[in-house]
Amino acid sequence: MEFHHISVLLNECIESLNIKPDGIYVDGTLGGAGHSYEICKRLTTGRLIGIDQDMNAINAATERLKEFKDKVTLVHSNFSNVKQVFEDLGIEKADGFLLDIGVSSHQLDEAERGFSYMQDAPLDMRMDTSRSLSAYEVVNEYSEKELNDIIFEYGEERWAKRIAEFIVAERKIKPIETTFELVDVIKKAVPKGARKDGPHPAKRTFQAIRIEVNGELDVLKTAINDMTDLLNPEGRLAIITFHSLEDRIVKNEFRKQENPCTCPREFPVCVCGKKSKGRVVTRKPILPSDEELSANHRARSAKLRVFERK
Repeated sequence: MEFHHISVLLNECIESLNIKPDGIYVDGTLGGAGHSYEICKRLTTGRLIGIDQDMNAINAATERLKEFKDKVTLVHSNFSNVKQVFEDLGIEKADGFLLDIGVSSHQLDEAERGFSYMQDAPLDMRMDTSRSLSAYEVVNEYSEKELNDIIFEYGEERWAKRIAEFIVAERKIKPIETTFELVDVIKKAVPKGARKDGPHPAKRTFQAIRIEVNGELDVLKTAINDMTDLLNPEGRLAIITFHSLEDRIVKNEFRKQENPCTCPREFPVCVCGKKSKGRVVTRKPILPSDEELSANHRARSAKLRVFERK
């Protein structure tokens, strides 16, 4: 099966990583291997470690990167397990990490995975299909309060309470089994006037359920700290996000890495002893160019932030 994915902010990522030909680089969200391919082109004696929790991505990347196979190691895992991956491979430090957070174009386009509100499929949304929790369990087994909380927090959806109420009422009649069944419930819950403007009425709820199923926000914080620890001096961590929740986490965690001091502001000197790990390269996020936006509408909400290790 072809793993189609247009790499977002490709040139900006490659430029931000400051690739050394003999360096070790990690693509923690391998996807269609577009970013990885460009990294590999710039390596001589260096090495690329590609990580993805989706076996379809691993299989597709094996084919895409076959011309660089002596420089590439692919690992089926979640990027939050990077310290264990390094231990297993006998690697101590890397010169760069890249994360492209969120669902890939391929996963959206592969209808049966249940990520898209535009295609009918069983409710699934698992990036790693070996995991037990799927969107079906979240929609049909979570309490009304739990549904409200995740849709409001992860989806930033103003109609979260009504959507949760309507889901619970609907599943009492019969389980909600497919993406289109869920879309119908959401459309009933969101008032008609509110559906006229803005994105598809199901977009935020689907995003929230996907984040819950895959534990995306929890693993992001862990990964930022671990990857910073694993960077060589002047090594860089580049992260692309696609919505405000993820971007806020990256921005705040980078800021903490740069200035971890927890002393009260009125203290004349730092006494907590926490030392800066490096500097934030991007004071403001790097955004896609107009040219990229016209070629790839899925780049619309992308933001790139970069941190450099001391």
